[in-house]
Amino acid sequence: MIINSTEKRNENVKFISYTGKYPCLCMGVLTLEIEGEKYKFGDIGGFSSFWSSGGSCGFTNNYADSYVNENEWIIDEEELPEKFRKYAKEIDEVFNENVTWGCCGGFL
Repeated sequence: MIINSTEKRNENVKFISYTGKYPCLCMGVLTLEIEGEKYKFGDIGGFSSFWSSGGSCGFTNNYADSYVNENEWIIDEEELPEKFRKYAKEIDEVFNENVTWGCCGGFL
């Protein structure tokens, strides 16, 4: 997990798009421009390999109500392809600035 700092580092990484949408926010293709070249990450119809939701969702103890706790996305630097690991903090920053926080659950 990358800890966000107050230092802005978006010098090399630009957000282009993300196809994940509610109710399955984790499932999508992330397109970034890194040092002027476009790259796509994630599997169409599958989960990503290096990002996950920091949020949670579920039901109350009596199953009467559901809840969604939104929180920032978690970028796992070790799961990034090796050539992009040096950009992990910038990827974390642009992902969290541009992709809706939520949870990966699909029942709400």
